[in-house]
Amino acid sequence: MTGCVTLWGDSIGKGVIYNEARKRYCLARQRCTVLLEAEGLSIDSHARMGATIGEGFAEFQDTIVPAGSIAVIEYGGNDCDLDWDAVSADPETFHDGKTPLPQFKDLLARFIRTARRRGLRPAAAVPPPLEARRYFAWISRGRDAKRILRYLVDVQHIYRWQERYANAVREVAAEENCPVLDLRTPFLDAKDLPSLICADGIHPNEAGQRLIAETAQKSLDFFRPTGNISDVSTYIIV
Repeated sequence: MTGCVTLWGDSIGKGVIYNEARKRYCLARQRCTVLLEAEGLSIDSHARMGATIGEGFAEFQDTIVPAGSIAVIEYGGNDCDLDWDAVSADPETFHDGKTPLPQFKDLLARFIRTARRRGLRPAAAVPPPLEARRYFAWISRGRDAKRILRYLVDVQHIYRWQERYANAVREVAAEENCPVLDLRTPFLDAKDLPSLICADGIHPNEAGQRLIAETAQKSLDFFRPTGNISDVSTYIIV
């Protein structure tokens, strides 16, 4: 397995998990990037915990990346997140994500186009799903859960809200003729999705990180120097 990948993303790409024993976030030892590098893939990771696509794009514009590299763009989880303090304080008012969906789509398209102009090969990653009940319990800590639920109406609204951003990645990738790295489908195909997600409901645990790496290995040709990524194909990676 050969090739070079620059990764632009958030904590999922970075391999962050929630350690329940220590009650804090940490890097998974068996995170996807480590597992893929063990298979011979060179990864230059710029994934940051809490990063939105706007922050990632700004860093990308200021970073020199060798021409010909694959640029994996993995965002959406933080972009769709709400200000839960504001939701709890005022559940009767509409609250948008950190990056409103139209802006998210515009930034993703600009990210893809800029990468191509710089001689890179972009690939847009579809974020994995969250587990709504766990995430609701997580974001309700220290807040008024009843008021948050009044805003949501249905706990599963959290899942649907996030899925809009996953769908947006696919839409923009199709419009830009950009390969899609589908991180979502393998999780949805799993019989026991919660077993792949941390207690916070949003970060894949070590088993989830392994699933990402395992499914990536099914698309090895994508990373070979002779691989063809000019068409709109589906690949799975970090």
